[in-house]
Amino acid sequence: MSAVLLPFDEQGGIDWAALAAGIERTAAAGLVPAVNMDTGYGPVLDEATRHRVLATTGAALAGGEPVPGWTFVGGAHVDGPDHPVRSAFDLDAHRAALAAVAAAGGVPIAFPSAGLAALPEDEVAPAHAAMAAAVDRLLGFELGAAFHPCGRIWTLDTYAAVLEIPGVVGAKHSSLRRGPEWARLALRDARRPDFLVLTGNDLAIDMVRWGSDYLLGLSAFAPDAFARRDALWAAGDDRVHEVDDALQALGALAFRHPVPAYRHDAAIAWHRRGWAASARVHPASPVRPTGEHQLVATLLDRLDETMAAAAATSGAAP
Repeated sequence: MSAVLLPFDEQGGIDWAALAAGIERTAAAGLVPAVNMDTGYGPVLDEATRHRVLATTGAALAGGEPVPGWTFVGGAHVDGPDHPVRSAFDLDAHRAALAAVAAAGGVPIAFPSAGLAALPEDEVAPAHAAMAAAVDRLLGFELGAAFHPCGRIWTLDTYAAVLEIPGVVGAKHSSLRRGPEWARLALRDARRPDFLVLTGNDLAIDMVRWGSDYLLGLSAFAPDAFARRDALWAAGDDRVHEVDDALQALGALAFRHPVPAYRHDAAIAWHRRGWAASARVHPASPVRPTGEHQLVATLLDRLDETMAAAAATSGAAP
């Protein structure tokens, strides 16, 4: 699964055509698009814009499934510029947000909120069980505070309790640390092997080697390269290492402190690729310093050279 950037035009408006093209590009690579995520500025969008993103996604995919059983993933939010921040957990609001994503044809992911962050640890899993009753299935979301002030990494006991909720079919883990994710994989393998541990560790995209699936922001930079890496790995081809290393170099640059500024790096990459009219970001998002464009360009050139070499020697696209 791959988060999709929300691109902006030169005037600072959302570039809806570029968004639709990005969704189509992600699906064409065989990855499940994820919208209204952190990469798509979901937490700071108003409700009308979030709904338009969902509608744009549905239209771009036309009911297709990049992966069987999965059309797209959509962030379900209750906080935002047109809602007061709920300091207490509002079950009805969360259920409504989840249901809106499902009604648009997507699988909802319960985005961290002030209300969820305020819950005592022993109430986190019951809250997810109550939310899951509103939809056929949902994804949980552990998000480090480096990404979002309401982010929260569950204890392993809480994770174990979430594993017992049939309607929660997976959870994205974004601590940017290997250790907690390895512990979750071991627990998953022992108790519920079909549960999706979706790595959000853009500093260690090789977590797939230990059994994680992924829902990454870095893949928004180059979904075709992630598809190539995955195909090479599945084929047991040693050239996977060169592609993975080139992608990881880009991730190390983009996801350095302050982490949310990775969206500017993504916008730079989209602009350089000709996928967006500008490298502008949402006004609430931090930006990188002068000179970032050249750094991103250098690493994109390395990735392109690596991809060309893999294509020339393998003789077929993934």
